[in-house]
Amino acid sequence: MTHSRAGRADLLQGVPAVGEVAPDFELVNQYGEPVRLSTLRGHNVVLVFFPFAFSGICTGELCEIRDNLAVFEDANATVLGISVDSKFAQRAYAEKEGYSFELLADFWPHGEVARSYGVFDDGTGMALRGTFIIDAAGIIRYVVVNPRGQARDLADYRAALAGLGAS
Repeated sequence: MTHSRAGRADLLQGVPAVGEVAPDFELVNQYGEPVRLSTLRGHNVVLVFFPFAFSGICTGELCEIRDNLAVFEDANATVLGISVDSKFAQRAYAEKEGYSFELLADFWPHGEVARSYGVFDDGTGMALRGTFIIDAAGIIRYVVVNPRGQARDLADYRAALAGLGAS
């Protein structure tokens, strides 16, 4: 299944399209360990860009993923949360909320990975709410970028992951 949607068309400007190879990157997780996207080939990957740790909508979205992690695991999908927060903030956030998936720090150079995915907001210095579902071959199969203040829908993730299982 391929899907792309946004609240406004301008949100998708510069965003890699469904069918493109996902831009590779390496960031540290909440423990300071390097995570490189290309080393996850052979698994589906769900990149969840979020503005900031400890913020209301972000916490709601990530807790929904936490509470439904089996949906992602059943689809052989690794979830990676990404924000411009430091690894220290990511670790405190993951521990407080009980996230068992990795949170990556796009801290320095500030927002570089979010920029490569077209979801960095220069005006506020944060990532937008962008999600990219990448198949085992490294191809983007689903993209959603929501406007500030609008949460993403877990049902959309379920549908996109189900589509990957059929391919």
